Amino acid sequence: MKRLIFSVLLLLLTSCFFTLPKANAAENPLRVPNNKVGIHILFPDELEKAAALVNSNGGDWGYVVIPIQAGDKNLVKWQEFMDKAKKLHLIPIIRLATEGDYFNTRVWRVPTPADVLDFANFLNSLSWPIKNRYVIVFNEVNRGDEWGGNADPVAYAKLLSYAATAFKNRSEDFFIISSGMDNAAATTDTSMNEYEYFTKMVQTVPGIFSQIDGMASHSYPNPAFAQPPTYLAKTSIVSFQYEKNLIQSYSSKDLPVFITETGWAQDVVGESKAASYLSTALQTVWNTDSVAVVAPFLLQAGGGPFTGFSFFNLSGQPNAVYGAMKNLVKVKGAPVVTPQSVLAANIVLGNIPSENFPAPVQSTFATQFEMGFKKVFKVLLGVK
Repeated sequence: MKRLIFSVLLLLLTSCFFTLPKANAAENPLRVPNNKVGIHILFPDELEKAAALVNSNGGDWGYVVIPIQAGDKNLVKWQEFMDKAKKLHLIPIIRLATEGDYFNTRVWRVPTPADVLDFANFLNSLSWPIKNRYVIVFNEVNRGDEWGGNADPVAYAKLLSYAATAFKNRSEDFFIISSGMDNAAATTDTSMNEYEYFTKMVQTVPGIFSQIDGMASHSYPNPAFAQPPTYLAKTSIVSFQYEKNLIQSYSSKDLPVFITETGWAQDVVGESKAASYLSTALQTVWNTDSVAVVAPFLLQAGGGPFTGFSFFNLSGQPNAVYGAMKNLVKVKGAPVVTPQSVLAANIVLGNIPSENFPAPVQSTFATQFEMGFKKVFKVLLGVK
């Protein structure tokens, strides 16, 4: 009898161990049909204009890049954004941002681990359009004005590592992308050359680029946002390849590239030439298997310092650059679409249930064995 009980116990424990659930990780967008055409927007109400552009001429499931600031965690607003993106077949890439520093509004406040944790909790509470939940961990961090006044690769490497853990502890569907860098920044008292910055990141957190899922690149045509697509250098539209080559030497992963900012200064080269340059680049330099997305900056500036990069003129009409991207032949993307579980219309403000996010328990073989052992003996003894 004892031998029979032992055999049953061993069989049940073995079954429990080998049927443990496996992580359902984010998917590589380069391994499915992918419409790599995207656009950078600033506000959720620009989604319809973005869809008309990136899903035109045979395209479907193009991308939109949009920033979210630390103080802008409105559940209804952002669930409406996700709902509308799904309806329009747009894949969102959310870029994390803080806000102007309280004591120096010319720079962005340095983010903290608490900011990252807050973002992870909030973004995990949303129902996303597709399985992959793309998140860029802050912006051009090799510029001092984007990081509290001084570029700090040591601090950013640690924060990026923490972000990868914090987000993936909540859902393996989060696809963590490193910050796009200013490809023209020099090493000064406040900024740092991006390649030096990457190296210092690895020195601080060895294997940091193996912890993430993709790399963002701001492959602008520098110097002066004005070089032709035939100019190929570390500061040009091909900077993504130099960045990838260096990062690849530090990583065990072949990271897909997300060009989340680029574009020509129309006030420098002219609207017509900017349109021609963009069309050429999309069909040549950026038309490579390593690039998952090309999302130029910016769909609509509406005045201000970014007017020279806008796809719409000040009267609200699409310009020649818009036309160049719209006329490009595109691919029908086929990402894994998620079933809708939360609708913004069903959220009742003031009566939203709270959700706790406990630290994940690292289950060891010993822990699994103990839990299984207790469970089997309760069954054998008839104890509930």
